[in-house]
Amino acid sequence: MRVTSAKLIALYWESFMAKGTGYTGIQTTAIHAGDKPDPTTKASAPPLHMSSTFISDSVAGFSAHDLTPDSPYTYARWANPNVAALEAKIAALQGTEACLGTASGMAAAAAIFFTFLSSGDHLIISDVSYAGVAELARETLPRMGIEVTAVNMSDLGAVAAALRPNTKLIHSESPANPILRLTDLKAVSDIAKSAGALHSTDATFASPIGMDTQALGIDLVMHSATKYIGGHGDAVGGAVAGRAELISQMRAEASIHHGGILSPFNAWLISRGLTTLPLRMKAHAAGAQAVAEWLETHPRVTKVIYPGLPSHPQYDLAQQQMQTASAMISFQVGGAARGRAVAQMMIDHLEVIHYAVSLGHHRSLVFWMETEGLMETSFQLQGAQADSYRSFAGDGIFRLSVGLEDAEDLITDLDRVL
Repeated sequence: MRVTSAKLIALYWESFMAKGTGYTGIQTTAIHAGDKPDPTTKASAPPLHMSSTFISDSVAGFSAHDLTPDSPYTYARWANPNVAALEAKIAALQGTEACLGTASGMAAAAAIFFTFLSSGDHLIISDVSYAGVAELARETLPRMGIEVTAVNMSDLGAVAAALRPNTKLIHSESPANPILRLTDLKAVSDIAKSAGALHSTDATFASPIGMDTQALGIDLVMHSATKYIGGHGDAVGGAVAGRAELISQMRAEASIHHGGILSPFNAWLISRGLTTLPLRMKAHAAGAQAVAEWLETHPRVTKVIYPGLPSHPQYDLAQQQMQTASAMISFQVGGAARGRAVAQMMIDHLEVIHYAVSLGHHRSLVFWMETEGLMETSFQLQGAQADSYRSFAGDGIFRLSVGLEDAEDLITDLDRVL
């Protein structure tokens, strides 16, 4: 018996209750959605399918355009059992009809942009977002005739004012990387709908269980699956979840034509990590809350930004729209020179936390992000937009991804370098 991606999705949607699955709990959903015992061997754990091609038992055309929802697996770029299982699991947790797995988080963003935008279209994008996405929107899309307007997404008036007759997509990111500024996602969805545009959001920092994206009216939710979804820092991948018809468009164009597909092995690793996401996010958030509260009391820390702290300038919005404060903390230690000195101390003396990029892993990670450098390269903000960024980041911030270690050990580690 061969199970297609569409059939895998059908398997869990048949028993979907309330917000997603027939299972009563989110942890049960994380473990069982998309996974079934192997029909051939009866193995309980999902097998790994590394084949690039699959034997055909009927005469069929040699084109992805000939595929139907009932088509068997044919070629790995078109569909793979491990990728399909991961897609089903993410869709179940995100509460959407379907999901597309991609080779990376950047491939997920590119899949959205290059599927739904064409020459002459207009994109509104958050002026603070993942650096690669910001650079793609500013440097690549205009070369293809796509108009781009970067706005402060926390300013709903600015979002509405940026609308044009040719606006096809609004792309937000909440919490925004790296300053943890929030966007009122329901309000932005309403603005997009009023203009006949799609609203996509990067929810990597929140994770698939961090927000009720359906209630917020979001059309497409993207993640770097390298981060919280995989959770172990050993596999790169991405995902976009949303309505079935939108994901179907992206699968035909982004996967089959652009080729940014997720490898079966990475899908298998990420899916294994995803089974513990609800448990991990509880532990991540608890640890982050303890570390953030401690940082606020430290005499050499000048500012702490964490959605779970009442001091966050958008704390009320965080309480309203986030189901978990997640585990990303930004903090300042004074000016840029002091930041660089502390960064070197971290490199030399941290014993538990790794001084490294990325986030959402079981290990805690920290990295110095100087404002001047980011303004010159990734963001290039001016005027009020630059002022808004600096109101969060000052001359630079440390972006701390709190892992699953004991909070006491993380605090001891930070105390020796601050």
